[in-house]
Amino acid sequence: MTSRTLFVTCVTTLALGNAACVVNVDSEGQIEREEKRFTVAKSPAEVRLQTFDGAIEVRSWDRPEVLIQIEKRGEDKETLGQIEILSEQKGDVVQVEARRGKTRSSFVGIGFFIGPTAKLIASVPRNTNLILKTGDGSVVIERVSGRAEIRTDDGSIRVSETSGELMAETDDGSIQIEDVTGRVEARTGDGSIKLTGTPSSLRARSGDGSIVLRIRNGAAMTEDWLVATNDGSVTVELPDGFAAQIDADPGSDGRVTNELTLTGLAGGTREKRLLTGVLGTGGKRLSIKTGDGRISLKSY
Repeated sequence: MTSRTLFVTCVTTLALGNAACVVNVDSEGQIEREEKRFTVAKSPAEVRLQTFDGAIEVRSWDRPEVLIQIEKRGEDKETLGQIEILSEQKGDVVQVEARRGKTRSSFVGIGFFIGPTAKLIASVPRNTNLILKTGDGSVVIERVSGRAEIRTDDGSIRVSETSGELMAETDDGSIQIEDVTGRVEARTGDGSIKLTGTPSSLRARSGDGSIVLRIRNGAAMTEDWLVATNDGSVTVELPDGFAAQIDADPGSDGRVTNELTLTGLAGGTREKRLLTGVLGTGGKRLSIKTGDGRISLKSY
């Protein structure tokens, strides 16, 4: 067994209300942690977080303040020092950004590289507007109500127990949205999308991946919905009493399997692969499209 040496050094700056802790693990680089606290009075407050490389996690708590924990990782202390943390508060708008200076990546062992990263972990009031962006990393939001804009160039997105207005976008990664209420827009260039809840407005697009929707009782469409993937299957489960105009287009090579009770049912071209019909009392249009894959319409 290979032994490893662990050195821990902690520094607290009381005047600024921030704390930093450096953990040095040999052959795994260094970790430095610090905290930033902001008091907010307005509801909703607005929190803007951005990092060049690293995950972002946001969870709600019952305090009128915002706590941002920053975890910087790098090859050595010099590398950590080149990661710049910018923070400011203007009224009830809080902004924290991690920027990378001119650093070099280091090769360690076989096929393993150490590069600088900065992970941001936030605790915010339940009713908070969020603007989150990472160049490379996953994003997690739990139990936050308000408007949320999420963007990652490379990473997954997971959102749970949220309400309000959500826009989630990743170039490469899956999107999982659980127990959502309100307006939802989800886009991924390459990855699957899974959603459960009672959205009022929904637009879900994947460049290459499956889409699974389970709409819960009480959901009502306030405008037309669009669910589309260029390459992958689509499964839509709708509760009893749901009302919509259904348009399902499985592309040139797909099929539609339908368990819904539709009126005015009709097929279309491409060997009648297209399916349209009215569910319940009808109303707004639910358009479901795939370039290459099966569409499954289910009731429960």
